[in-house]
Amino acid sequence: MSSSFSNVTFRCARCSRQYQAPVYTYIDAVSNPSLTARVADGSLFVRECPVCGCRELISSPVVYKDDRCLICLSDRPLAVEGLEGVHGRLVRDTGSLIEKVKIFQAGLDDVAIELTKFVTRSELGKDVTLRFLRTDGADNEIIFTYPADGHMEMIAVGINVYEDCCGIISRNPAMTEGLAGLPCVDGEWVESFLR
Repeated sequence: MSSSFSNVTFRCARCSRQYQAPVYTYIDAVSNPSLTARVADGSLFVRECPVCGCRELISSPVVYKDDRCLICLSDRPLAVEGLEGVHGRLVRDTGSLIEKVKIFQAGLDDVAIELTKFVTRSELGKDVTLRFLRTDGADNEIIFTYPADGHMEMIAVGINVYEDCCGIISRNPAMTEGLAGLPCVDGEWVESFLR
């Protein structure tokens, strides 16, 4: 199955002009690998008014599939079958979809990343929303971003923290069982296993 989109009419928030922009409902990154980069950098989800240049986020349900994962952006629970060999995930917003794609493209486990975020927030002593950005350097440090005082901060976390989290997960069969179907693996999901 190839990617599918339709041209949707939008009204610009700045100049009120109407224009059309493509809105994807299914992204098949296996048959359209160039779309992966556009998902990861977010450009696939941005529309731009041709009159005034105002850029706005497209936030609508979409399914992303590659050889590692199937990610559904939806505001309600979904049930799927036939996910053997890929990670099935439900996300609630475009930023989470982008983050999941980056995590799986980096060859990392999203459950371990969420647990690494939990540990990192605890060590920071701040209640911040961490987002995976990339791995970096010879030691594959994990780089997270978070908003602070109107700008984005970055924090590097050693790969050893991630590896320790992988060990915790492997000793917790309830977490593995909780991955059946299309779970919404986020901080709240991970913390439910730590109570």
